[in-house]
Amino acid sequence: MSNPATTTPAPAPAVPPPVEKIRIKVDGREIDVPKMMPNWQGKLEPTTMLQACHMAGQEVPHYCYHPKLPVAGNCRMCLVEFGTPMIGPDRKPVLNEDGSPKIARSVLPYEPQTPRGAIACATPISPGMELYPNSPATKQMREAVLESLLINHPLDCPICDQAGECKLQEYSVQHGQSASRFVEEKVHKPKAVDLGPRIVLDDERCVLCTRCIRFTKDIAGDDALGIINRGSYNTISAFPGRAFDNNYTLNTVDLCPVGALTSKDFRFKMRVWFLKETKSLCTSCGTGCNITIGSREGVIHRYEPRENNAVNGPWMCDAGRLNYKWVGRKDRLTEVQSRGQRTTWATAIKEISERLASATPGSTAIIASARQTTEELYLLKRLATRLGAVTDSVPRAGNADRLLVCDDRNPNSQGARLTGITFTELGIQLAWIADGIRNGSIRHLVVFGEDVTQQGIGADLLGKLETLIASDILPNATTARAAFVLPGCAAAEKRGTFINVKGRVQRFEKAAEAPGDARPEWEVLHELVEKVTGSTGFTTIEGLFNQMAKDVPALAGLEWGKLGDTGVTVAI
Repeated sequence: MSNPATTTPAPAPAVPPPVEKIRIKVDGREIDVPKMMPNWQGKLEPTTMLQACHMAGQEVPHYCYHPKLPVAGNCRMCLVEFGTPMIGPDRKPVLNEDGSPKIARSVLPYEPQTPRGAIACATPISPGMELYPNSPATKQMREAVLESLLINHPLDCPICDQAGECKLQEYSVQHGQSASRFVEEKVHKPKAVDLGPRIVLDDERCVLCTRCIRFTKDIAGDDALGIINRGSYNTISAFPGRAFDNNYTLNTVDLCPVGALTSKDFRFKMRVWFLKETKSLCTSCGTGCNITIGSREGVIHRYEPRENNAVNGPWMCDAGRLNYKWVGRKDRLTEVQSRGQRTTWATAIKEISERLASATPGSTAIIASARQTTEELYLLKRLATRLGAVTDSVPRAGNADRLLVCDDRNPNSQGARLTGITFTELGIQLAWIADGIRNGSIRHLVVFGEDVTQQGIGADLLGKLETLIASDILPNATTARAAFVLPGCAAAEKRGTFINVKGRVQRFEKAAEAPGDARPEWEVLHELVEKVTGSTGFTTIEGLFNQMAKDVPALAGLEWGKLGDTGVTVAI
């Protein structure tokens, strides 16, 4: 035992340095704002007027500015009138009679009576500065900028995909004039330009904010876009001989504040104000990008990225964004089947539970897809524990990129590991299961969400089984040979959680109803576990998650209600 007199005390935890603040006024109200703030790269830079106004609860309209892109300062929509403390000949502040600093409003040098605005997105604040985002002069500047932007803008709002989400529409109502003074012929530019395999450009609508150019160069790393021609004839264009074709092109549609860049997939498809928006997750890889599903009357029309700085920021890849059409395929599994005949859920679950409950311990194997929710994997593990069954999941690998795409193409490999479906690498038990079927030690196989004929368990081996139970969304060679076929749901058709490759537990909500008899797999598994094990459980996803969090050590302390919209990271 160490001597207390000689024991070196533990070092005190490092205390972060205090944030240096600057006192300014915004529309006459004093506020303290940080002197420095993170820029689009996360590096500290002087706080700008726009950021200060935002902290004061004052909106500053803008087109070119985006917090995740380099500052360009070219749309001028964010012009704000401002004033700074006057400095006398002795280099000391000039004071009013009450002792407060005298403020000199900025004016044009050649017209001292005309206020001069500053572009708020690129102008740093300084001590004692006063900002006037709602002054008559600021409003006049905004009206002038909007009038200029609308001079050559086409009047095609009724057919524009951006209608309802257009900043030009919104700002025209909020900050524009009620009538146009322009009587000349508008400048006409190319329309419906095929910019790439997924993007259509309408140059007449473009306000030259250059968001698309900056994103493509600085975020996607593909310097593919630029501006050609001069003056009123400026247009966005891909470089000669190149198509605008990288895996992140559709982010430019989100970034475009007007309707210049449109998605070929969504173009003329649906009015955005008809869409129901549901918070969900992309299932294309282990990154777990947060998304918003746009649907109407049970039909999914688009995926859009939902901002989560701990996962994907405001971006997502094109492959993930377009990975929804299979959900509405006409050949979906929609009927519960027993030995090739349609049956009911109650009958199928009764027959399956009786077979599994009477199976010799160790004679059952379970292959659970890492595309199932964490709750479903947890229930499958509980079933496996009761049956003494060996379990595994199928690995999916692909090429990663420098931005968001992960080399793990399963959305829930970590969920499979943490719930105990597999404790190390996915797929290491598949060969053992195949050998067990071959030598007769495995007589019953439960497959959720996989075609095992593609994983070394071919039709010849499946024919040796006494019982093959398959749950899936689309038909495949495994469901074709299954004694029991259980139609499942896509992630967009149920609720649950996934755990991404970095250990972030994230929940998603239901956007659409599943077709026919298809049910969320966790509901089916809950009934199976109850009948096979004799133990009851929670019948809501919230209760099931909370019970799972108590049973799975890595999830200890979590609750469904505390996950929020952006999730919680756990140790993996």
